[in-house]
Amino acid sequence: MPLHLERVEWTQSPPLAPGDGPIDVDHLRRMTLGDPALEREVLAMFSTQSARILGELSALPPDAPTHAHTLKGSARAIGAFGVAEAAANLETALAGGLDPAQPLAALGAAIGEARSAIELILGRS
Repeated sequence: MPLHLERVEWTQSPPLAPGDGPIDVDHLRRMTLGDPALEREVLAMFSTQSARILGELSALPPDAPTHAHTLKGSARAIGAFGVAEAAANLETALAGGLDPAQPLAALGAAIGEARSAIELILGRS
């Protein structure tokens, strides 16, 4: 039986290092398959979710590591790599029984920067 060969279009993987800025727009574009409406939708959802989770984390509930982990994944998905790194640092501190004050403050700052960038992207500045 003869082999059938066909050309397959290659798609670039997400970068190993994030782009400049609080939101890596190129990464976001790849993750949303270049759909501007989907980009706007996930950015708006992330902005709301990150503010809610930060509020919950400020009380340091027993499930705080789970909240930090969830936020880390969401941030990576949209290209908010600074938020993802800060969430990972908080998750590590909580898991290790370390003082979470500094990682929580850093997470708050990273979320603030990401939300400001999202507002600009969405045209609500």
